[in-house]
Amino acid sequence: MRDPTVISPDELARRVARVGREQFSRSGGPGGQNVNKVSTRVTLHIPLRELGLSEDELSRVEKTLAGRITVAGELVLHCGESRHREVNRRIAQARAVELIESARPPRQRRKPTRPGRAARERRLAAKRLQSRRKSERRPPEE
Repeated sequence: MRDPTVISPDELARRVARVGREQFSRSGGPGGQNVNKVSTRVTLHIPLRELGLSEDELSRVEKTLAGRITVAGELVLHCGESRHREVNRRIAQARAVELIESARPPRQRRKPTRPGRAARERRLAAKRLQSRRKSERRPPEE
């Protein structure tokens, strides 16, 4: 049974499309008159607090994506890859969902491990070699 508080990626995509604010501007790159006349580049502003994420998820997303979040708490993405506005809109929304999804789960803790037998033996052999080198530098005992 699913936890009702967890938002599925599909639901997250619907929420991003619903609460996201879009701005359009002229895109750079090749494209001739289309680039000079038509505003196809999408700038997507997503207020993270309105997505309905839990406080833990929200803090992880804000920490992970700190460089892309404004002071107002909006995730900002740009997309001008395509010559078509609708394609750029879909790419930006998909990228936003992907970024938020990747930042939501807690990071896995590293399980501490111990060095294996071969590694211990290599370390001890290196110590013996270094000890031998240093002892050979000493003046002979009388």
